[in-house]
Amino acid sequence: MGEVVNFRRAKKSKARAVKTAEADANRVKHGVPKSVRNLAQARVDKDKKTADAHKLCKDDE
Repeated sequence: MGEVVNFRRAKKSKARAVKTAEADANRVKHGVPKSVRNLAQARVDKDKKTADAHKLCKDDE
């Protein structure tokens, strides 16, 4: 004899798997959140300003 399966649980489990797959596809499609992009850009700008502030003269570029 086979194993007893609760159809309601199986249906919900399958629906969760489909939603998870769709969410993963959307994450890849839409990439990095805007807040993370802005934070990374702010860090780059701050590092550049700090490096520029420590230069002895403007000709050292």
